[in-house]
Amino acid sequence: MTSIKRLALAASISAALFVTGCASIVSDSQYPVVVKSEPPGAEYQIRNRNGNLVHQGTTPNTVTLKAGDGFFKRASYEVQFSKEGYESQGQTLTSSVDGWYWTNFLMFGGVIGMFVIDPATGAMYKLPPAKTANLVQIPMAPTAPEAEVVSSVSE
Repeated sequence: MTSIKRLALAASISAALFVTGCASIVSDSQYPVVVKSEPPGAEYQIRNRNGNLVHQGTTPNTVTLKAGDGFFKRASYEVQFSKEGYESQGQTLTSSVDGWYWTNFLMFGGVIGMFVIDPATGAMYKLPPAKTANLVQIPMAPTAPEAEVVSSVSE
């Protein structure tokens, strides 16, 4: 390979790394999240911060959710669990900053990766791998003992 071709290859690789954020290279902007309940078999609904339904189903299940919700805005979801005989339960699922985002200072992404690419793609955030609801059984109302029917027949 000639030195001009090597220089062109090195320049191409450097340019590709320069315009890509570090978290965009090694992370993702969407994550699989396992939705579980104890006991299993609960119905669930996942709504985004605007209240729009994004997923629903029965536990256990795996859904794919976006980690970002706009430029420099982490995603937040409300997960509602319900099962007959159990109290309904709501939980919040919120993304957090991905550790790879901070390597923009040290590695590929630099200023463009840190302040443009990763925030725009949502790759600067990650979601937890699972969301679990421990449902509480509703106590059964005590039933009154049946009264004995006494019949008196006069003969």
